[in-house]
Amino acid sequence: MDKSVKGFWNEKKEKLRKNYPTLTDKDLSFKEGKEKEMIELLGYKLGKTKLELLNIITSV
Repeated sequence: MDKSVKGFWNEKKEKLRKNYPTLTDKDLSFKEGKEKEMIELLGYKLGKTKLELLNIITSV
C-alpha cells in the first residue's frame, strides 16, 4: 500500500472512529483491492448509502 494513502486513511479513520464510536479497527481496516467491501460494510453498519458514506469520509 502506498504510504501516503495509508497515512491519509489513518487520519480519516481516527476522525470516523471519533464521530461513530460503534466502528471498530476491523471495520476501518484498509486493504488494497478491498475498498468496495469496506465501504459496503461501513454503509451497512452505519445505515448509510454508498454516496452518503463517501461524503462523510471526504468531509472528515
